[in-house]
Amino acid sequence: MAGDETSPDDSSPARLRRGNTADVPAVLALWVDAGTHRTSTDDTDAVKGLVARDHEALLIAEIDGRMVGTLIAGWDGWRGNLYRLAVVPDVRRRGIAAALVAEAERRFRSLGCRRVTALVVDADPHAVEFWTAVGYEPYPMKRYVRTLGATAGASSW
Repeated sequence: MAGDETSPDDSSPARLRRGNTADVPAVLALWVDAGTHRTSTDDTDAVKGLVARDHEALLIAEIDGRMVGTLIAGWDGWRGNLYRLAVVPDVRRRGIAAALVAEAERRFRSLGCRRVTALVVDADPHAVEFWTAVGYEPYPMKRYVRTLGATAGASSW
């Protein structure tokens, strides 16, 4: 993104920008409103830690100043990882999710990224349909996860 914001192509009505620590409460509320699958890292400390570590990782979509979508685009120097794609229900199917993914991919390309992984809940047919439509394919690997425990002050789900 040039500066902190960009205008997506004409297919999306949203303005995209980088998220910051002041956005965290609204981001967490949006994830609830969007019906995302809750995880152990959906708390203020974790999202603030993400933004502190990589100030470009949290992408926000807004329409008329209202936060309507998010995507976490993490880069570890080896692979791009996409998490927490969420768009509030009343503005879905307007190109906002696709614009967020395109912006994340643009960022990854600028960093030299050659491969991107999207974390998708297989049991969510709308999510699977979306990610397939934007060119992502299922990969024959299982993901193994271990939660290391909550940090001091972090809320748990």
